[in-house]
Amino acid sequence: MTQRAFPILFITATRIGDAVLSSGLIKLLSDQIPNARFTIVAGPLAAPLFAHVPGLDRVIVMEKGKGKGHWFKLWNQVRHKKWGLVVDLRGSATALFLRREKRAIWKKTPGEIAHKVVETARVLKIEGEPPAPHLYITPEVQALADQMLAPRGGEPAGPILAMGPAANWIGKVWPIERFTQTAAQLLGPGGKLEGGRLLILGGPEDGRMVEELRMASARGRCIDLTGKVDLLTAYAALKRAELFIGNDSGLMHIAAAAGTPTVGLFGPSDERRYGPWGALTRAVRGPRDFDQFKAVDPDLSQAIRHMSDLPVAKVVRAAIELLDEARAGAIPPTAVEPEPVVEAAPPTEAPIEAPAETPMASEAAPELPLDMPAPEAEPKLKVSPRRRKRPDGEASPQA
Repeated sequence: MTQRAFPILFITATRIGDAVLSSGLIKLLSDQIPNARFTIVAGPLAAPLFAHVPGLDRVIVMEKGKGKGHWFKLWNQVRHKKWGLVVDLRGSATALFLRREKRAIWKKTPGEIAHKVVETARVLKIEGEPPAPHLYITPEVQALADQMLAPRGGEPAGPILAMGPAANWIGKVWPIERFTQTAAQLLGPGGKLEGGRLLILGGPEDGRMVEELRMASARGRCIDLTGKVDLLTAYAALKRAELFIGNDSGLMHIAAAAGTPTVGLFGPSDERRYGPWGALTRAVRGPRDFDQFKAVDPDLSQAIRHMSDLPVAKVVRAAIELLDEARAGAIPPTAVEPEPVVEAAPPTEAPIEAPAETPMASEAAPELPLDMPAPEAEPKLKVSPRRRKRPDGEASPQA
C-alpha cells in the first residue's frame, strides 16, 4: 500500500553558511523518511541552495520585514496544512501555532561553544555523529559546471586550485595580494599544484576585488566565474577542484560540503563554531585568537582589516599538508565524501521561486522527543554512534 506523504516544514537560516551547515538534516530526513515532502523556508541568499532537494514541494523565500511581520507572513503561508514535522532552526514561535504531529525547535544553550553542525543536529536529538552538510544538484547542473571548467582549444589542462577571496565583511577578508602570492607558490614551478589552473569564485560585487588575482594568473590558466554562476553551479564546480582556499564565508562551507579539501582563513570569527566541516579541512589563523579580536572590535563590525596578521607561509604550509593527506587517501570512515548527483523528485505543487544567486532572536519552545510518526509507520532516525574523527592539523576546529 502506498504511504501518504509526510509533510515536513523546514525553517533554515538567512545566511548562506548557516544554511549549508544545517543541510545535512534535510538529507537525513530524506533518507530515513522515504515519503517525506519538504517545504523549506530560507532567506533570499540561501534559498537557491535547496532548489533540487528530493521530495521538494516548495521553497519559501522569507525576507526580513519590520518587527515580526515576516513571521506573521510565513504563518499565513503555512497554517492551512497539518505538518508531520516542523523543524525550526531559527527558534521562532511559529511551530507552536501550527497543526503538526511533531516539532523540533532550536534554542540557545548559554555558555556552550559547539560547532553549528553539532548544534543543529541536537535539534533532532542526534547525540552521535552529526549528519555532514549536503547539497543536492541535478545532472544538468553538474554538466554545466563541467562545461565551464573544460579547457578551451589549445589551453592546458591541470589540477584546479579554487579560491574564494571575498567575504561579507572587510574584517574577514584576507588581503588579495596574499591570495595572489599563495596561488603563485602552489601553481608555479615546484609548487604542489604545478601547472594547474586557478578557479576564482565570488558574487557580482566581488569582480573588481579579484581583478589583481585574475591578472596575475598565467594566460589560459585562470577560470574566473566571479558573479557568473549561482550557488549550486559553484558547488558543482568545486567538486572538480583539488583544493579550495578562502575566507570564512558561505562559499567556504559550500566547498567543504562538496568534499573538496578546504583551507578556511580565520581571524574575527570562531572556527570552533564555524570552521569548515569534514575530515579534509583546515581552519588557519594568525597569532591572535578569536577572543583577542573581540577585545579590539567587540561588535565585530568595524571597517578594520583584521586578517592582515595571517602570513602567506602559514596558509601555503596548511595547503600542502592537506593536499598530502588527501592524496594519501587518509580519509576516516566518517569524512565528507562527494555524493552522487541526484535527480530531484518533481514537486506536487507549484513552488515559490527562490531568486537566482548572483552571487537568531528567538523564543524557545519546549523540547519534545522526535519519534516523528508517519501515517502508517513510525520512521526513526538511525544515526551511527561513532564520533567524528578529524585529522590532526593546525587550528583544526573542535566540535
